[in-house]
Amino acid sequence: MAGWEHFRHDADIGVHGWGANPAAAFEQAAMAMTAVVAELATVRPERRVEVACDAPDLELLLVDWLNAWVYEMSVQRMLFSRFVALIDDGRLRGEGWGEAVDVARHHPGVEVKGATYTALRVAREADGQWHARCVVDV
Repeated sequence: MAGWEHFRHDADIGVHGWGANPAAAFEQAAMAMTAVVAELATVRPERRVEVACDAPDLELLLVDWLNAWVYEMSVQRMLFSRFVALIDDGRLRGEGWGEAVDVARHHPGVEVKGATYTALRVAREADGQWHARCVVDV
């Protein structure tokens, strides 16, 4: 089962996603990041945006993936509620679906400034699931 959660970290917040493979864990971590800003259920998957990242390992790839969505949220003035990631040999191609921010409906609480290397970990855990986590700067 895939899923996500937040974890506490001083003034910032941790995002943690898990799934059957690294791509599924990355997708869930991106959902956790959006949920820092607004309730996911309020974000309609109306418009598709593509991102691409390259990194020498999965941990750096997670930071690049999340920061690509921070960039898209800022530049496109959008929130995303659905993600698909494809990872192959250090390259990630992904898509996200979302909509323009509607302050009255989304009630954005904070702005995510970026994913950090703090508490960064991507690994297959004892439960057999892949876990992807890091702290995002808010």
